[in-house]
Amino acid sequence: MSGWQQRKAVGDAHEQYVAEELTLRGWEVNAWGQGVLTRSVRGALRRTDSSLRWTPDLVAARGEIVALIDCKSRMTSGASDRHAVERAAVKAHLQLAAWTDLPVYYVFDDLGVLTPHDVLMAGRLGPHTRVGSGAPYYLIGTQLDRRFDDIFGPHERLAQFHAAA
Repeated sequence: MSGWQQRKAVGDAHEQYVAEELTLRGWEVNAWGQGVLTRSVRGALRRTDSSLRWTPDLVAARGEIVALIDCKSRMTSGASDRHAVERAAVKAHLQLAAWTDLPVYYVFDDLGVLTPHDVLMAGRLGPHTRVGSGAPYYLIGTQLDRRFDDIFGPHERLAQFHAAA
């Protein structure tokens, strides 16, 4: 398996994990973003500077609330306790949130959550990476993460158990 195929497999597994965790909290979840496009359209889009290149992976709804979720797998350094988020993605997600009036959330491997605004305000400019796109990143400490349950609600079965106790 190539490096890109391995990264895609890891990313797909993380998206599935996040979708399952949202579903357990009462959210309806749909795939969105480049994952729903054909291979040729994804390839063509990646050769543009369009903000659509960074469309979040999932769209989720619970009641009247709708959220856009970009799943960030393998974007956290255990050595430095920092996340890396591509600068162009942050810019595109800030524009998307303003245009759609919907929140955009980054969900990392440990289910830590940040918004594009969090990253823009507290992130530090990082170097170009040698892995993946080679694009410039923001680096932001994991201690600034919001808890998944605080943003998306508690696991429904656990909430029912605690309410009954």
